[in-house]
Parts: sequence; structure tokens; C-alpha cells
Amino acid sequence: MAAELFMTMRSSPFPLLPSSSPVLPSSSHKFASPFSQFWGLRFDCSSSTNKVKDQLNAYLIRPHFRNACKGKMVITCNYPQNADLPRQYSKREKKPFPVPVLELRRRARERLKSLKGKKVPSFPPRNGLLVKKLIPVAYGVINARVTLINCLKKLMRVVPVQACKFCNEIHVGPTGHPFRTCRGVRASQRNGMHDWARTFSTEDIFPPMECFHLADRLGPRIPHHERFSTPRVPALIELCIQAGVDVPGLPTKRRRKPVIRIGRTEILDANEDDLPDLNPDEQNKIPLLEIIPDEEISGLPLPMGEEVAELAKETIEAWEIVRNGAERLMKKYCVRVCGYCPELHVGPTGHKAQNCGAHKHQQRNGQHGWQAAVIEDLVPGRYVWHVPEGEGELQRELKSFYGQAPAVVEVCVQAGAGAEVPEKYRTTMRLDVGIPESLKEAEMVV
Repeated sequence: MAAELFMTMRSSPFPLLPSSSPVLPSSSHKFASPFSQFWGLRFDCSSSTNKVKDQLNAYLIRPHFRNACKGKMVITCNYPQNADLPRQYSKREKKPFPVPVLELRRRARERLKSLKGKKVPSFPPRNGLLVKKLIPVAYGVINARVTLINCLKKLMRVVPVQACKFCNEIHVGPTGHPFRTCRGVRASQRNGMHDWARTFSTEDIFPPMECFHLADRLGPRIPHHERFSTPRVPALIELCIQAGVDVPGLPTKRRRKPVIRIGRTEILDANEDDLPDLNPDEQNKIPLLEIIPDEEISGLPLPMGEEVAELAKETIEAWEIVRNGAERLMKKYCVRVCGYCPELHVGPTGHKAQNCGAHKHQQRNGQHGWQAAVIEDLVPGRYVWHVPEGEGELQRELKSFYGQAPAVVEVCVQAGAGAEVPEKYRTTMRLDVGIPESLKEAEMVV
């Protein structure tokens, strides 16, 4: 049986395959054709079952043998066919905890109950040593970050990116989108319309989230009066430094023996005099890449044809390496984020600088509300509206039919890497949703 997915819009612009596993009705005739009453699939009984699985692409069809008499079928998938767009939190809302507080308390009670007063030995990186298996991952992340920035500088000369002059919203395309979502200065006088201008800055697509650089990861917390004397670096670089990357100009303390913990917060370094001196030449160091200056990028010829497609493929691969590698590092090395503002801190505990200016910061005396960070806090996706293939400009009346994608992915798609889009981004891009050709056709969707 060969399957062909097609769009059937009923009460929403989504296809009939929801994110959960639906129970499909069977035919009232023979059980040999259980899919004849399912409107979301069209089958050809002359083909094999393997061809069905290839065309469904990650969908697995299996019968419920308990209800074989009723002929119910279930379709499952690693990723939902369509997902909701990322929620935009207002400035007055606090970010939700990655793990609920009640669940954290339950885990703490179980941990204390299982210990029963026993002293638990500390493992890297809590004891001051590095996790050796994550050192190559950290080097791969920091080099992939440089590759991503260099490729974006070249692609943005070919693929135009628009930025609003009054807010932080961006759009990938020759002209900005017509949606009235601007909340910048005097937005009410413009009825929420954006004022677009082309940008060539990679920070609009790949923003560098900064944090304080720690000379000692297990050292004392940064006080408020040292907030200007402590250097600030991109949080992704700080995470790689603490994971084992040696960056020139940003020294950090490396320990070769586990620390001795006196109390909950007090530590004592072990004596390392009996250890031989390290030879810098014998250490296996991976060379670090450098960011190409803007002057050299402007002097290069514009990429054309296959070069643009290869550049887009390299960009999206670097983007995946950065995201996946950073997520692996965050499982071992603590990264904190303020629940009220985007301030980040890479380390066991947050700093004491009272520079939070979010909603009702006066009640907290400017102190941050630290909580565990997620990958979107460290490497934000900057979701933008996805322009479907063949669509010149987006229409305001068809906003509910369009999807969104991270800005880096959308730049690569418009540059010619549409077939290389990772599967996890297709859910929010709504690639399976049919776009009406006119407003009259959109009104017919009930």
C-alpha cells in the first residue's frame, strides 16, 4: 500500500494528524482495507508495506491486536506533525521552572532518605576536576560557533534579513512581514506596524548572551561592587572554558586533585606539589578557529549557485553542533538564568550583582531570581515567520496558516537548504499545511 499525505482542513489550518496518536476508524466492510475511512491518507493497494513506511517518513502504522475486531489503528511519530508556536512571555511574567518546585522537593527528600547520614563522594565537575570525555565536545562547540558566525556573515549578503527599528523583531526576506506586532517606542501611533530596515549583523540572528567570566569556578560569588571590574564574555564561550577549553586572554584555574570540602560552601585546595609539572607542548590541544572580520567578508565575491547551497548546509550543521553540544555540557556544568530577566551565569551559584531591572525589581532590591537554565536561554532560537516556497510576501489575513522557524534555519532554507531541514523544526514550520490562494478560499475553512 502506497500512502500519500494530503491536506484536509476542517476546524483548523492543521492536517488531520495531530500530535497525539489518534485512533483511526476502520472500514465497515472487510478488515483487509482498514484505512478506507481515514480522510488524512490516500492508499494504493498495489504497493508493498515497506513503500508505505518510506512515504510516511517516520510514521509507524501498527494495529491494536486487542481491538482487532474493531479494526482500530494507531499512528505514532518521534515528532508531532504540527506543533504550537513558541510562547512569548510578557515582561511581567516569571519564567517557568524546567522542573517544577514540588518535583525538586520530592527528589531532595528521596535523596536525603537514601543517604541516611552517609557522606557521598563528589564527582567531576563538582570536585573541581574536569569531565574528560566532554573536553572534545567543548572544543567542537566553540569551533562550531565560529563557523556559524562566519557562514552567517556570508549568507546575509545573499539572503536579506530585515530588522525593526523600534523593537527586536526580525524577518528573513526581501521585505518585512505585515503583521502588527511591534511593541517598541510609539508603537500605538503606528498601529503596531514595524519599520523595517535591512541588517547585516549576525547578532540579530545569533545573539551573544553574555555573562561574567569566572577565574575560579568554585571560588567565591561575585559581589555587587565587582560587577564592573569582572570581565563579561559570551555565555557559550564561558561554558566551554569551564568545560576544558583554554582561550587566550581568559585565564581560569585548573585543578589536578579533587578539592577538600570543609562545609557547604567552604572548600580547600589539595596539595599538588608532589605532581610533576605539565609540559604545554605535550598537551593535546585542538586549534581554535577565528572569526573573520567584516572588512574581509565585504572584500570577498558574492557566493553563487551551488556555493550558496553548500554554505547553507554547513551553517545548519554548525547550528546543530552548537545546540546539541551545549545541551550536553549543560547536563554536567551548571548554567543559571534569572527568572525575571535574560541574565545568565555559568557556575554552581549565581552572582550577587544587583542589576536586575525586570518587573518589580524594587521589591527584590535588584537581586536576580536564579533558576536552572534551558538551551533556549543559552542559545536562543530567535523564531521568525517562515515564508513558504513560492510565496513572495506574507498576507496579514492568512497569519494562522504560517509557521515559524529559528532565524538561522530560515536563512538556510531560503538560501537553498530546504531538503536539509532537521525533522524537529518541521513541526513549527507547518510545512504540511496548505496555504489558501485567496482570502475567499481561507474563509471557506470551517
